[in-house]
Amino acid sequence: MNEMRGSGGMSDEALLEDIGRIVDEFDAPPADLVERVQFAMALENLDVEVARWVRDGTLAGVRGGDEGTITFTVSDLTVMINLTKVGAAHRIDGWLVPAGAHGVEIRVAEHGASSTTADVGGRFVLDDVPCGTTQIVVHVGGKASTRTVVTPAVVL
Repeated sequence: MNEMRGSGGMSDEALLEDIGRIVDEFDAPPADLVERVQFAMALENLDVEVARWVRDGTLAGVRGGDEGTITFTVSDLTVMINLTKVGAAHRIDGWLVPAGAHGVEIRVAEHGASSTTADVGGRFVLDDVPCGTTQIVVHVGGKASTRTVVTPAVVL
């Protein structure tokens, strides 16, 4: 590195240290970043398909609002959920396309998981889902399925 000094100049090392302090102060990673990554990777069955979040240009109330709709998709499966804030928790109404009695699990960091089975029309409901980093796991064809789809983590 250039060790330029004198006439008010800083060494490269001192300049990089200053830049590091500025980044830490104004654009630090979230305090819980490590926990979020560990949560997202802590699936028992690592042979999963990851759905992608379908964004329509707005966040539909997912951040900063009490209600909203989120849609996820992967190959031939679409997962749509509607969030309704109920006290300190959420109610999740969801629909799977194609419809079927698929197993649905909602994982919330530091709160464990809740599960249900979608009806033959693909509809499922989970009440009293706590706030936090959340993923939806769909066991296509039921809990004993060999195909598992997981959504990206979202913060409710």
